[in-house]
Amino acid sequence: MSNSNVNAAKGRRYTAKEKADIIAFVDKVNSEKGRGGQSAASKKYKISPLTISSWIRSGAGNGSAPLSLRGVGSVAGPIGKKLSKLQDLHDQIARAEKELSKLKSQFDSLKGSL
Repeated sequence: MSNSNVNAAKGRRYTAKEKADIIAFVDKVNSEKGRGGQSAASKKYKISPLTISSWIRSGAGNGSAPLSLRGVGSVAGPIGKKLSKLQDLHDQIARAEKELSKLKSQFDSLKGSL
């Protein structure tokens, strides 16, 4: 068997946005019906339920390393939505703090050169 055949066995790779959209669909179905989101997403997107479950457990699709809040993505209803929003806000704050740190460094450097 050649190397190209070995590589052909790999499945499709999903972007963080695609994963987030699929996880959001799972959360939506779970909040509306109480359960069944993974099965519905599996049928709609033609993805293994195990893959979706793995994404939810690992916090996939949110663009950052898994955090304890993201790990509860399987929580249905308003609490799951609030936890997801909380995680999004945390990520935004972290990015803003990083940018602010860069700006402060530039400011201090320029001020010191006066």
